[in-house]
Amino acid sequence: MRATLIYGAGDIRVEDVPDAGLVEPTDALVRITRACICGSDLWPYQQREPTGPGERIGHEFLGVVDEVGSQVSGFRPGDVVVAPFLISDGTCEFCREGLTSSCRHGGMWGGAGDGGQGEAARVPLADGTLVRLPVEPDDERMPSLLTLSDVFATGHHAAVSAGVGPGSTVTVIGDGAVGLSAVLAAARLGAEQIVLMGRHPARTDLGREFGADEVVTERGDDGAARVRDLTGGDGTSAVLECVGTEQALEMALGAVRAGGAVSRVGLPQYEKGRLDVAHVFFRNVSLGGGVAPSRAYIPELLPDVLAGRVEPGRVFDRTIGLDEVPDGYRAMNDREALKVLITP
Repeated sequence: MRATLIYGAGDIRVEDVPDAGLVEPTDALVRITRACICGSDLWPYQQREPTGPGERIGHEFLGVVDEVGSQVSGFRPGDVVVAPFLISDGTCEFCREGLTSSCRHGGMWGGAGDGGQGEAARVPLADGTLVRLPVEPDDERMPSLLTLSDVFATGHHAAVSAGVGPGSTVTVIGDGAVGLSAVLAAARLGAEQIVLMGRHPARTDLGREFGADEVVTERGDDGAARVRDLTGGDGTSAVLECVGTEQALEMALGAVRAGGAVSRVGLPQYEKGRLDVAHVFFRNVSLGGGVAPSRAYIPELLPDVLAGRVEPGRVFDRTIGLDEVPDGYRAMNDREALKVLITP
């Protein structure tokens, strides 16, 4: 079978690899029909040290179950399923609490295991990981359903972690796919005012369609000051940091009002932040966020996607075949594409 491997910074290849197959009785074999490139995939694309053998990459996919292990009870061949970006058993105490991202027996896609950017994948702990989709494999809602694996669930996590609800004022930092998903999630949860911080018009225009009321193009202290100007001088009650840089975190702390919350879902790209602890402490600002437990959120988000009340799949602005994946990485890295959809 064909699959995507990363060998080092800028070195993405699509090659023949051993066919995916069942290993454990709790496995399922999924034929991938939709996958995508994540913004977090760009960090190793930009920074990874060269390695000898390539490693599998990709963690967002959906497809059709081809085979199940003897201990899999919840799925059968022919089921259309979405795979969250993390593997979880669904039974440990963290999974029962809804924190599937901290599953004691879970794991990640890629590396030595199967990746999501290929023709098929072995799914460990299938009963706890996969979610059945009540659609046909060629359903027109597939792009939006695919976002449940990561990007829309992560945007939702950002909003939930900051306590966004009816009447909230919200700043979203970042006009990438996660940031735009966070705008959509905040609007879905009833936010009263949403400010999007971004400077790419095609993206911020989509952000406005998703629910943003204002767009701030300034960065740093000027950006935070602009948010405060737009919100009566105090800042917003919630700030959703969807980038992962130190500058983004500093802007978040400058844009949040006293007693508010900052939620960080951008993969951190700094080792030691210069966090102004006193500033946070004396203003009673809460810090939250982290890795989204997407498996726990899918049952809540799925009905709205199926009904068309939200269309998070609009973040995809380019569709490619599997052999074009290296150019898909280049396009996203060069900001020629917002988010790339892969049809193996």
